[in-house]
Amino acid sequence: METTLEVLTTGRRRREGNRQWPDEVKARIVSESLRPGATVNEVAGRYGLKANHLSSWRTLARQGKLVLPEPEDAVEFAAVVVGTPALEPPTVKAVSRTEIVVGAVTIRLEEGASASRIASIARALAAAT
Repeated sequence: METTLEVLTTGRRRREGNRQWPDEVKARIVSESLRPGATVNEVAGRYGLKANHLSSWRTLARQGKLVLPEPEDAVEFAAVVVGTPALEPPTVKAVSRTEIVVGAVTIRLEEGASASRIASIARALAAAT
């Protein structure tokens, strides 16, 4: 018959001696402490560590001496450069307007003026001169 014994303790243990933590475990604990909303004290307490011990592991990670695992919910960031938009020159629409010039008077007709409109203006000008 196989039995499992689980011991739960509250408070701090007396002198445990120097525990050796594998780098993979250190990295996982540091990674957990870097999650949004997590605090060093909370994470350290869960693993029976002193907060300053976990802080020193975090320093090792920042220095590249402790390689952290890939995050489970990998988030990628892209650099964004915000600058003033380049002003584009106003586009000039090629307009083919009909112009009627009589002496010092120039009459510009709207785009797409019908032939009957142009004829009526020409007759009115001819009658006026």
